[in-house]
Amino acid sequence: MWWKILLGIILILGLALAWALSRVDITLGIILHSVLGAGGGTPDDNTLQSRLAAPPGFSVGLYAADIQNARFIEFSEKGDLLVSQPRESRVSIVRRDANGDGIGDGTRVLIDNLNRPHGIDFHNGYLYIAESNAVGRVPFNHETGELTGDYEHIITGLGDEGNHWTKSLRFGPDGLLYLSSGSTCNVCTEEDPQRATITRYQPDGSGEERFATGLRNSVGFDWAPFDNQLYATDNGRDLLGDDYPPCELNRVELGQFYGWPHVNGFDDPDPDLPDPEMAAFAVPPVHGFRAHNAPLGIRFIKGESLPADYRGAAIVALHGSWNRNTYDGYKAVSLHWRGDEIEERDFLIGFENDGDIIGRPVDAAEGPDGCVYISDDYGMAIYRVCHGIEQQTTGISSAAAPTRTGLEHLDAESLAALAAKGEQLFQTRGCIACHVAGEQAMFGKKPINNLAARYNVDSLRAFYQSPTPPMPPVRMGSEAEYDALTAYLLSL
Repeated sequence: MWWKILLGIILILGLALAWALSRVDITLGIILHSVLGAGGGTPDDNTLQSRLAAPPGFSVGLYAADIQNARFIEFSEKGDLLVSQPRESRVSIVRRDANGDGIGDGTRVLIDNLNRPHGIDFHNGYLYIAESNAVGRVPFNHETGELTGDYEHIITGLGDEGNHWTKSLRFGPDGLLYLSSGSTCNVCTEEDPQRATITRYQPDGSGEERFATGLRNSVGFDWAPFDNQLYATDNGRDLLGDDYPPCELNRVELGQFYGWPHVNGFDDPDPDLPDPEMAAFAVPPVHGFRAHNAPLGIRFIKGESLPADYRGAAIVALHGSWNRNTYDGYKAVSLHWRGDEIEERDFLIGFENDGDIIGRPVDAAEGPDGCVYISDDYGMAIYRVCHGIEQQTTGISSAAAPTRTGLEHLDAESLAALAAKGEQLFQTRGCIACHVAGEQAMFGKKPINNLAARYNVDSLRAFYQSPTPPMPPVRMGSEAEYDALTAYLLSL
């Protein structure tokens, strides 16, 4: 029996690799740079000024740089900006811009040793954090930007296996905690009733109520000021072609079913899991984004300092495609309600240019200054988009590469021997199917070099356990093998 299982695994891996290599110019590249987690570093000032663009009358500035895996963002009452960093196991704080130069006054870790924290929000004196398998809260002083008590879990036992493990949370106008949880897979019959849903709770974590189902991966959601309704982005499924199905914006209501895995887009039966009975209950989206644009964070803005047609608009971060023959997305857009119609406009563009990627937007927030702030987990940055305000990105210097890898206790001979064992593992455990050691890509494989500028032993080990899909977790036979592989990778 074991050889049948092994043969099946080899066949699946071979088909996946063949599919990826058939799209070497596009798909494999974006898969692999996603897999690295920390991204490509914050672009230099000249690149930002020549690439990023906002609508006429708007300016773009770099508010904070070198924030690895910058994901969801939230302003405190006094203007400090919190940033979740799930792959770094922490939430950081960018201090408010006290001197008015348009740049945050430094970044520091607020809380760490968390389990892939993603969604963050404030409520009644607490900072709430959605980890991949739990929700916790900790008292927070908005005046000082400091935690003032112990962190406690109020919701536990959340499933985080498979794909779409991030959890997002927001407090609604009703004072309840809303939590989104993506599916475990691309398309399947979900076994965990909490996955592919939005669920709500009392602020203390009690009173679990399934709010809506059939939401494949609703990473971002917010309430519209004009109708007080909940709107959520949703990522359409993969592997049905470049231009199908659309990603979605759904108006999410209590007790409704939104289609996944049986219905795609606007009432189209899924070819793999059609179910006419379920399709009859599915609520179609109110707006369709282009296929594989991967809409993540959404934020409705007051827009009081912006042109009138931005007041009440929503800013949506499009993370960008990984499985199209040509790149698409990689920008922030604004959504404008025109009665029953929704107009989508470019808001911040330039992250992708002829296949050259410098950033992947994740979330948006409106600052106390009326500007819109956008996080970028590939460019490791927070951007500031303002109307009627001149800005410049000059003034933020790139942070120095980490000077300690966690291997400093080894002498040169021991380190070399450990790295040699790691090289053997790299060659024999499947890594070379997608990666090549060195500075040049070969046969469509992503080069690995200078990881020590972005990782140390602990952060690289954490990445092994939760790589970006579709890369599976790295499995070694022993702690010694993990150490050896890490030593080799950090030596490149």
